[in-house]
Amino acid sequence: MIETYKLTKYFGELCAVDSLMLRVDSGEIFGFLGPNGAGKTTTINMLTGLLRPTSGAAKLGGYDIQEQSLEAKAILGLMPDTPQLYEALSGRQFVRMIADLYEVPPQQTEDEMGELLEQLELVDAADDLIKGYSYGMQKKILLISVLIHHPQILFLDEPTSGLDPKSARTVREVLRQRCEQGSTVFMTTHILEIAERICDRVGIISKGKLVAVGTLSELQNKKRDSYSHTSGLTSEHRTETLEDIFLDLTADA
Repeated sequence: MIETYKLTKYFGELCAVDSLMLRVDSGEIFGFLGPNGAGKTTTINMLTGLLRPTSGAAKLGGYDIQEQSLEAKAILGLMPDTPQLYEALSGRQFVRMIADLYEVPPQQTEDEMGELLEQLELVDAADDLIKGYSYGMQKKILLISVLIHHPQILFLDEPTSGLDPKSARTVREVLRQRCEQGSTVFMTTHILEIAERICDRVGIISKGKLVAVGTLSELQNKKRDSYSHTSGLTSEHRTETLEDIFLDLTADA
């Protein structure tokens, strides 16, 4: 569903993303992890057509994001880390506007919006102006607007930041439901416990380079093999968490 070929972005002499080679399959929740400034948001911006790469290519659902941008953007949904909303609209009006842009039938919009508002506990605030929303409420109404047209690919930058624990759990459940229906999720997070709990696979980027990719068990096995090879000792009783692996791979960042 997502493919990149040597995707590269320079800002002047700084290489923010260096020859990224990646494949994410349909129905997968893929966690894209890295320290601050590692290239995560730059990658998402290139994958969603907001930023033109210096070189390389990316395809979404088979569509080249640069050469077939309208087709590619029609099947994606993007939730940036910082919400950019129309504060003079109510939450319900904002979701309706986004649904109209994607030509979602009005009755379908109302039915699905009602369900999502209830799941994310925003029913009572749906008709209030967005300018009065807290940061967490803005994140939730933004997520609803992203989900409303059933995109095949969801790009989520820190989707649970600013949310209370209950709302964060609900978001995880909603994302898993969408993947079971065939959607693909590409998400970043600094909360490694969330990535460990929800992601099918993760990729770790450091200084613009992809340094590891795989399931947690695959990364743990690689770490154990590396530990045994370098130390000459076995690590049968050593269980590496995603945090351990992440900190080891990004130690020089």
